Amino acid sequence: MTDLPEAGVAPARPAASARFLGHSTFELDLGVGTVLTDPVLRHRVMFLHRIGTRPAPPRPRPTLVLVSHLHHDHFDVPSLAGWCLGSVIVVPQGSQRLFRRHGFPDVVPLSAGDSHRAGGLTVTATPARHSGRREPFGPTAEALGFLLEGGGRRIYFAGDTDLFPEMRGLGAPLDLALLPVWGWGPRLGSGHLDPGRAADAVARLRPRVAIPMHWGSFGVYGHIQGEARRRAPARRFAAEVRRRGLDTEVRVLAPGTGLTHID
Repeated sequence: MTDLPEAGVAPARPAASARFLGHSTFELDLGVGTVLTDPVLRHRVMFLHRIGTRPAPPRPRPTLVLVSHLHHDHFDVPSLAGWCLGSVIVVPQGSQRLFRRHGFPDVVPLSAGDSHRAGGLTVTATPARHSGRREPFGPTAEALGFLLEGGGRRIYFAGDTDLFPEMRGLGAPLDLALLPVWGWGPRLGSGHLDPGRAADAVARLRPRVAIPMHWGSFGVYGHIQGEARRRAPARRFAAEVRRRGLDTEVRVLAPGTGLTHID
């Protein structure tokens, strides 16, 4: 006989975790399904090389794969081919022909505001302020973020973005926000968050927990970064959130090896 929850008592949420594989790649386990974000798992991508710890491979065939935009450091064809065949890949509207041409038939194109359900997971595309062009000669599709719901939790994966008006209160209440705090070179171009602006994003989103991403994982060949400099963006982000007196807990995970439970 199965025990039923007492009247008025919410059923327990399944255990959930987030593993930071580096850059913008997370392996999320929400208990009702697994999600891989912007999978980039190789040591070298274009003119970038991994400067953080190379991650242990994720579990194959996640329930959902989220690709926020078409830049090579977020949409890496060999990484997708190695670990995501057979998974549902959620992509920006207008990019589906590119994915199918590379051998990924099961793609779900979304525009901001559109949703897709897979098993116990629901993903909704959100706006992002960032270029969506596949350089140097590829197609252009809008850049997105994603709101993920499953197992009684809500997670916002920002992809790559600057601040945008719709960010205020997005997905509230949020259990977790995965926010970019830097880039891969010595300077940031337009369409990015730095540590201070990422703290502004926390003030708008008000998640219970925030994890910084897009830092300390890849560098440009010929540009040498020491350990302290690699870690600086994430540490400055955490310090900015504390300085502003925000209630959000910042968890800085080591690229490639960082693991945390999602309460």
